[in-house]
Amino acid sequence: MTQNTCWQTNILTLFPEVFSALDCSICKRAIEKDIVRLNIVNIRDFATDNYKTVDDAPYGGGAGQVIKPDVLGRAIESVYNKDNPKGSIIYLSPRGKVFNQQMAETLSCESETTFICGHYEGIDERVIEYYNIQEISIGDFVLSGGEYALLPIIDSITRLLPNVLGSSISLEEESFSPALNGLLEYPHYTRPEVWNGMPVPEVLKSGHHKNINEWRYQKSLEITKKNRPDLLTKDIEF
Repeated sequence: MTQNTCWQTNILTLFPEVFSALDCSICKRAIEKDIVRLNIVNIRDFATDNYKTVDDAPYGGGAGQVIKPDVLGRAIESVYNKDNPKGSIIYLSPRGKVFNQQMAETLSCESETTFICGHYEGIDERVIEYYNIQEISIGDFVLSGGEYALLPIIDSITRLLPNVLGSSISLEEESFSPALNGLLEYPHYTRPEVWNGMPVPEVLKSGHHKNINEWRYQKSLEITKKNRPDLLTKDIEF
């Protein structure tokens, strides 16, 4: 996969102000360098009545409201052409595939990605079917809106883009990377050499790179077995 020098993300949302959180740190620098382009679209702008209504009661009864397909459809079509798509169109949903590093790498190779942030009870199912929308989750829990799930996804993609991080070496040995065989990252230590009576492991001060690499791999294996044993056997596809 070849990564693009610029990634545009179209964000369809009812709460554009949430994305002011991206105006800091690595994401801010990527936006300033025109490596990342945020196109934030307010779904409410595509409502046609005086009250800017975007939701209605669900057919069949039940609590909550559902985002209307006509309003959301117009918002989607302002940035996405289903007959000639430039990239993926994704809906943040707790019933979607759980997002992972492999997905981040795949999306970082797109020139453009469109995200839909739902609210209330979600969006009309016909929109998902009509536009062949992929659904992505960030875990087995429910948030009040897709915006809060999308923030870490954007960050994870942004840091993979060329010239975003100060050194590409930072990406080579970290959790889920091929260099670690998909394992979780090993522990890190820095000065002071002894803190609260706890010394830095001797092997890390030895200068013996083979021994250091072996120690790091064993620690990665131990941490993965303890915290994420599923990673030792899982083969995830996007």
